[in-house]
Amino acid sequence: MVSYQPHTQKTAFRHPEPDHQVAALQSAELMASQLKGENAAVRELLLALSVGFALPGPLPSDLQRKIDGNGVESLDALVQRAESSGLLTPDGAVVGPARHALLAVAPTTKVHALQRELVGVYAANGQPLGDLARELARTGLADPRVATELEHAADKALERDPGLAYQLYDEALLAGTDEKATAARRAQAAAANGDLDTATRIVDTLLGQDSPPDVRRAADVAAAVWAQRGMLARGADVYSWLGPSRIGQSAPLAAVTLIGCGDLSGAENIFGADAPPASPTLLAATLAHLGRGILQSLAGDPHQGLQTLIHASDMLNAGGAALPLPETPAALAALVALHSGEPNLAETICRSAAAAGQGGDTAKPRLFLLQAWSAMMQDRLEDARLAINEASKANHWPLVPRDEFLCSALEVGLARRNADFPELIKAWERAREATLHTAVDLYSLLPWGELMIAAARLREGRRVAPYLNDAWDLLERLGNPPLWAVPLHWAAVQAALLNESPADLAPHAAALARAAGQSHLAAVLAAAGKAWVTVLAERFRPDDVEAAARGLGLVGMPWEGARLAGHAAARADERKDMVRLLSCARELHPQASSAGPGAPASSEARNAPPTEAGNGMQPDGAGLSEREKEVARLVLDGKTYREIGEAIYISPRTAEHHIARMRRRLGAENRSDLMAKLRLALGPENQAHDQSP
Repeated sequence: MVSYQPHTQKTAFRHPEPDHQVAALQSAELMASQLKGENAAVRELLLALSVGFALPGPLPSDLQRKIDGNGVESLDALVQRAESSGLLTPDGAVVGPARHALLAVAPTTKVHALQRELVGVYAANGQPLGDLARELARTGLADPRVATELEHAADKALERDPGLAYQLYDEALLAGTDEKATAARRAQAAAANGDLDTATRIVDTLLGQDSPPDVRRAADVAAAVWAQRGMLARGADVYSWLGPSRIGQSAPLAAVTLIGCGDLSGAENIFGADAPPASPTLLAATLAHLGRGILQSLAGDPHQGLQTLIHASDMLNAGGAALPLPETPAALAALVALHSGEPNLAETICRSAAAAGQGGDTAKPRLFLLQAWSAMMQDRLEDARLAINEASKANHWPLVPRDEFLCSALEVGLARRNADFPELIKAWERAREATLHTAVDLYSLLPWGELMIAAARLREGRRVAPYLNDAWDLLERLGNPPLWAVPLHWAAVQAALLNESPADLAPHAAALARAAGQSHLAAVLAAAGKAWVTVLAERFRPDDVEAAARGLGLVGMPWEGARLAGHAAARADERKDMVRLLSCARELHPQASSAGPGAPASSEARNAPPTEAGNGMQPDGAGLSEREKEVARLVLDGKTYREIGEAIYISPRTAEHHIARMRRRLGAENRSDLMAKLRLALGPENQAHDQSP
């Protein structure tokens, strides 16, 4: 079996060589260019060997006839003379400078004639050309036999090594292959290798022609490229143009694309959930499961869809093919798991797919980013950051617009959870720019939900309102499927709470309550939303709040649960309720310990009984309680009342009360005086804090 290796251009830089070596090379070039007269036969032998003929083995027919007819001395004599001249090595290879000189001086027609004769020798022996075909094509030889072999080699590499496949197709074009016939495959190779611009140019040229060949593959590539550009609706237009009569095995991919844009009827017309695979192959079964799973995710009980998509992901992992897909099975399965409140499962799916190379290098960044989202939901912020870093270096291309949007929303989410207001503003600006390069689709609702909450936090709701209107319209066209709609309703509830707008909250709380019978996640979120409202109204039952907070923790939202319990603790009438709710908050979100925001709590502190001192209520000798020390550190960091509240689970009003109390206790006359006295009150602890990174 012939192995084709990727061609890499070697640098022209060489270390300086000793003078005698340079002189030897120049001498070899000179001798090769002066082989005339009685040395013409040696020159002819060396040229044949430079082209690719080998010793021992068949020689060019002209040279062989001269040797057989005694027109020149014997082959052994020719070889001996070539070796003695220093132009031929003992193993039968022409020295590099001489080979270069011979090929440069010889007429191109003669070189190509020898190359064609060499190809004929390989063909007569039934021997593949291997890498020789690539070298022949790069020297400009147009020969259908070379082109065919390169094209076949590219076809074999297409689904496993698209980068190599693209090089081979390019070289096949040099050798004379049909540019139009290979266009769709070349576009697939370019897209799978991450070169979206090249893939777009090739596909656009092909689809603009009458009766383009391999049109279904070209449509798949176009739809996949549009999806990565964050414009899934354009991919849906491609499949609508292709039509049911030409859709064939791509029907499931069309269904995924059309559903992602809210066109359920169009998807059902092209692909039915009960449709058998187009063929008995692993790939056909994978695609059938992909389409079936996404349709099932829209049903009243979407859990079957999750299982079906996981099966599709497992099958594609086994196949190892890098195909043009609007979304990989792993990405869709992970999204469904995230929308179901199972971030740990989503992370496992993405990790397995990335290890198996599902979708090739071009799919890796998205898999890592979904891993990051899963980690962020589980309050593992450092793991999320590591996964983002992996996504940024997964291949040598910048993040595609769809993935850049997801990454920017992740940065917003991490800054929000870290209560880092300056970083949140910076991440928000990046996300704002990313939104201008993408459009809303079903598979981007999670980042849009995160941006909705951040917009409420920053009072920038008008910036995202048009996009959110598109999101609600899309869900309406799909019949408001609970799995996909519930997390966005929850984000809207949180945004309404931040905006202190009961009118905005009511319809989303009602939607969660309606979906509670079909979705466990909806039931948990409905209870949490109700608990938040009672906390803000200061008419809550601690049992209900704790149950709601722990419920959020069980569906992969420990940070949200901790915030709920922490806010309730700050408003509790009874000390025992406050202690209990603070303990719940710290169990769900250990980072919010008395050591300060973002600092990890020790296992001893987390497991200690909730004493008054341990819960920050008892003043120490310096006159500040542990809770007031937490507030003081944040004040010295320049945090606002709202930021302080979000960091340690109290309301902005409670933060303001803490600061006013400290000002009275310390006798501070103004803000600068308060800051100075807080630094003195914290003492060495504050110095360590100031020196921390």
